[in-house]
Amino acid sequence: MPTPLLATSLSVGFETLRANPLRTILSTLGIVIGVAALVAVLSVGDGMERLARDQIGRTTDLQRIAVAPRLFRIVDGTPIPQPDPVKLGDADAAALAGALGDSIAVNMTVNGSALVTARGDAAQHATQVQGFLAPDRMMSDSLLLAGRYFSAEEARTGEPVAIVSYRLASDFARGREPRDVVGDTLLFQGQPRRIIGVLEPRNNDRSRRAIMPARAVAGSIVTGQMDRPAQLIVTSPTIEGVATARALVERWAAARYGSSWKDRLTVLSDESRLDQATRGLLLFKLFMGALMSISLVVGGIGIMNVLLSSVIERTREIGIRKATGAAQRDILWQFLCESVAITGVGSMIGLALGVGSAFGITAIMRRVANAPIQAWLSPSTVLVAIGASVLVGLAFGLYPAMRAARLSPIDAIHHE
Repeated sequence: MPTPLLATSLSVGFETLRANPLRTILSTLGIVIGVAALVAVLSVGDGMERLARDQIGRTTDLQRIAVAPRLFRIVDGTPIPQPDPVKLGDADAAALAGALGDSIAVNMTVNGSALVTARGDAAQHATQVQGFLAPDRMMSDSLLLAGRYFSAEEARTGEPVAIVSYRLASDFARGREPRDVVGDTLLFQGQPRRIIGVLEPRNNDRSRRAIMPARAVAGSIVTGQMDRPAQLIVTSPTIEGVATARALVERWAAARYGSSWKDRLTVLSDESRLDQATRGLLLFKLFMGALMSISLVVGGIGIMNVLLSSVIERTREIGIRKATGAAQRDILWQFLCESVAITGVGSMIGLALGVGSAFGITAIMRRVANAPIQAWLSPSTVLVAIGASVLVGLAFGLYPAMRAARLSPIDAIHHE
């Protein structure tokens, strides 16, 4: 359609809408409600998805890939100890980090057991010790009851510091609150470690464990035949990126240890649980979007009814326009422009109303359920809301527009 004719159709359409404000408001109201509901639900849904992803990343190992030395090989169904198992160290972690890039975190863990005592206290407790080469990206202050995690500088220099579980802190609180253990010094196999943090008790966690820099683990755990080798831990930034990260890890292992790397290393991730989590997030978004699209369809039906009534009321006007030279496409575009104008204005109002509603809903959820959820307005939500409303306007405005365009000029002029 030529630009002048389109401009004329737009001008006539908007003038008609301004001349009938009540009808315009009523027809716009359905789209406003539909778009507001769609934006509110999608924004709250995006916030819930971000919260779920954050919880999955911090409290599960779904986004992690473990690279560990293979200590046994299977011969005729019998496990045979490897004569020279791989010993992973700082150099391996640095090489793997360089191969994976900055977006994928690489850490190294050293695990062991220790007898923990305190000066002036005869009691001793067996504790699981875990050392990290660098602060774990998935750790956050929300997991701490008191204190802090060790810093990157403390990890680099191997500062003698530790974070202990609630149970271990309780053992050495001596009548105080477990959180007050922060600042005390405990002895791990006789080696002093200053306590800088206490973990929150979660899900009736009664384990005794401690976290410290990997370079501070030496001398603070029992050594011998039960020594557990160091492992590399690769953390993907997203659930969807785990498969790609694993492929890169396997490529690095093949380049570093040759074609028989599978006999020397194991690369572990939980694909089945990853698939379940990915499908669950996708189904959640599809369900919420489909549910709210019903509101847009209802709004579109309202627009169609109003435009059909408008065609009947303006039959004489249409006949006069066609008698004075207006073509079918001019009438068609006029009514389509009216429909799109209604949905466009309604979508803008609904977008603002939906965003406000989303933030109000999440504020109530935080207060009532004590859940750290925030509404999240993503660009895709804005595009979906505006695009869906325009499509609804075109789809439900097409039939009334075609009916108006096909009216006979003579019959239309004589219509009462």
